[in-house]
Amino acid sequence: MAEHKARAPQSVRCVIVTVSDTRTAGTDRSGDAIADLLISAGHVVSGRVIVKDEPELVRGAVERQLANPDVQAIVTTGGTGITSRDTTYEAITGLLQKRLDGFGELFRMLSYQQIGSAAMMSRACAGLVAGRIVIALPGSEAAVRLAMDKLVIPELGHLVEQAQK
Repeated sequence: MAEHKARAPQSVRCVIVTVSDTRTAGTDRSGDAIADLLISAGHVVSGRVIVKDEPELVRGAVERQLANPDVQAIVTTGGTGITSRDTTYEAITGLLQKRLDGFGELFRMLSYQQIGSAAMMSRACAGLVAGRIVIALPGSEAAVRLAMDKLVIPELGHLVEQAQK
């Protein structure tokens, strides 16, 4: 693994997609947190998009980013819960060609340590589409920071390196 990480890119070009019926560019604290954490870790945020929590809009936003060959990773925030309006999981998993089941499992384990049994309601997920990393995070800023600090930032370069093989 150390050899793989040594070959991994130190800077990954990412796009952030916020899924929300209410957030705006001025109120998107979770998207801001993702951007700040990526940039602080040396990655590039090449775009940000906010879309309503409608499966076709989420899917379309991700597909548009996948059409850009410069995008190496897409991180979404929002819409991963279990309410009737939470549709990100369905939109994202419908696109995934390879699933990273361990991502969701680890996120829920870490989340359980912070919020207890309510962690089971998170449907955070990740995988590969067309050789690119797609990660779907909850809309909560605390959840985003947990996932970014403990899972995404430590492995992002390694994930991209492996996905491009």
